[in-house]
Amino acid sequence: MRVLHIYSGNLYGGIETFLHTMAREQGRQPGLTHAFALCFEGRLARELREAGAELHLLGETRVGRPWTVWRARQALRELLRRERYDAVICHAIWPQSLFGPVVRAAGVPLVFYQHDALNGRHWLERWARVTEPDLVITNSRYSAGTLASVYPRARWKLAYYPVLAPRRADSRDGGRARLRAELGAGEGDVVIVQTSRMQEWKGQRLLLEALGRLRQVPGWRAWIAGGAQRPEEEAYLEGLEAQAAGLGLTERVRFLGQRSDVPRLLEAADIHCQPNMGPEPFGIAFVEALQAGLPVVTTAMGGPLEIVDATCGVLVPPEPAPLAEALRQLIEDPGARERLGAGGPARAAKLCEPSVYLRALDEALRDVTPGESRAS
Repeated sequence: MRVLHIYSGNLYGGIETFLHTMAREQGRQPGLTHAFALCFEGRLARELREAGAELHLLGETRVGRPWTVWRARQALRELLRRERYDAVICHAIWPQSLFGPVVRAAGVPLVFYQHDALNGRHWLERWARVTEPDLVITNSRYSAGTLASVYPRARWKLAYYPVLAPRRADSRDGGRARLRAELGAGEGDVVIVQTSRMQEWKGQRLLLEALGRLRQVPGWRAWIAGGAQRPEEEAYLEGLEAQAAGLGLTERVRFLGQRSDVPRLLEAADIHCQPNMGPEPFGIAFVEALQAGLPVVTTAMGGPLEIVDATCGVLVPPEPAPLAEALRQLIEDPGARERLGAGGPARAAKLCEPSVYLRALDEALRDVTPGESRAS
């Protein structure tokens, strides 16, 4: 069974991490192979090639330039004519809007992968509504609760993202200590880390406000990882740096920019905190932190409510005072950090084990694939 995944590919975040995982792990489910079609070159395209995945480029596509949409659609038509795929998955509303009609016209089962919450009001969502998929795969119950605003009659299945457990470093090799020293953390410091896109709703501003209330609490450092990928994100980052300076946190908070070594950062940290200001559809970053054995502190909304429970983290309102108090308690109580951190790997494995995910995906796709197509 061959599946084609369609996505844009011009940025990098949770969806890109998920697709890279699919490419790397597809061998875990015999008989199910994955090919990828992107509109843009970039980090995702490079990673897919490095993983040995079948990759097709449809051409740079911008809705404001209709001729680029026509060319990309034509490239997809040719690809579907030339290659046999048993299903096509459009990841997020943009590819579903642009390419769903092409897939439908080609007679190939169409699957929409819902990575975001929907409200039915955005023009892309209204455009996508015209082409109903044969199946929707949704990344959380929270996201599924918004699906009816676009596809009220669609059949859907829940599938939490597969997340690879990193190979744990041997503490005897000194890698944790070296990275901490490189990033300004002493042996006895408690390091709070956030690894996410540089977007305001991810809560970096709220984290700084909470840390400003902890200036008198000794023995902590904070690392904020994530690079600006758009002009508005660059402006946001500049504002965060100014905020940190204004709060007197310059010596204790480091902005690390875009990092390709997130597992090393998590291994070297002690607490993970991403206090979202808006509901996260799912949150791969939280699962990665649990796998690394870090207690997770986040705000009680969206997908993280399905990931973080009392065995592995702390949920707080999106306000500085309760966030600061939760962090203070963990900074000052190594026993609580150890207890919550110990619960993380089992929680992550229960939700996001790749082999379980791939088996469920195979079963879901076979439900929408005609038997004669599978046998051909």
